[in-house]
Amino acid sequence: MLPSPRLVWDLPVRLFHWLLAASVVGAFVTNKLGVAWFSWHAWFGYAVIVLVSFRLVWGVVGTRHARFASFVRGPAAILAYLRGGAPATPGHNPLGALMVLALLAGLLTLAALGLFGNDDIINTGPLAGYVGKETSLLLTSYHRRLFYGIAAAVAVHVLAVLAHRVVKGENLVLPMITGRKPVADADTIPSSRPWLALTLVLVLAGALVLGADPCAGGRRRCLRLIPLLRPNKKGGRPAGRPLIVFRPG
Repeated sequence: MLPSPRLVWDLPVRLFHWLLAASVVGAFVTNKLGVAWFSWHAWFGYAVIVLVSFRLVWGVVGTRHARFASFVRGPAAILAYLRGGAPATPGHNPLGALMVLALLAGLLTLAALGLFGNDDIINTGPLAGYVGKETSLLLTSYHRRLFYGIAAAVAVHVLAVLAHRVVKGENLVLPMITGRKPVADADTIPSSRPWLALTLVLVLAGALVLGADPCAGGRRRCLRLIPLLRPNKKGGRPAGRPLIVFRPG
């Protein structure tokens, strides 16, 4: 008889998971919509940076099963899991942990490359002014290529979730919504620690805004990372200040 469902995944981890998925999809869709939607594409990129940065910090100070120390394992544990000899884990399994790390690293790199991007038409990334045009175009190429690699990793992730459902009869999606899995009392978490998570998100978002806006204080020579978005009535490229206020050098 299976134990009763108990809280395993905290609310911050669950919100992170679905918001990150929405941000990646949003970035992809706005990219396909064309240059008029570049600013919205950039905003989704900023969301990815804040979300992944939060998850990295939460992997150290978060709840039990969110911490990297609780699920990241070495080669021996991964081989044992593949051979079917590893004990069941309430959180991520050793193989799933590799996917978590790969996606976090890949998405953070993808978003960082996008900051230096250039569509070679009208729009540029907020940090493109710090590198030459050729370098910007090269980083844009890496940005595009890396996306396809991440898309392939996401496809593998989805197939693995389906395989767990079909082969093992284990539903991995529902616990990422409710946070609950049938585990022993010793494996449950007492709280989601939402206030700590909210504080971290606000600090990280504030750091992105303040650290990336040297235009504050009325300085004449500056580069603004966060664009001022004022969508026009047609829903296209926002009116207002451009992404690049000043191109150094």
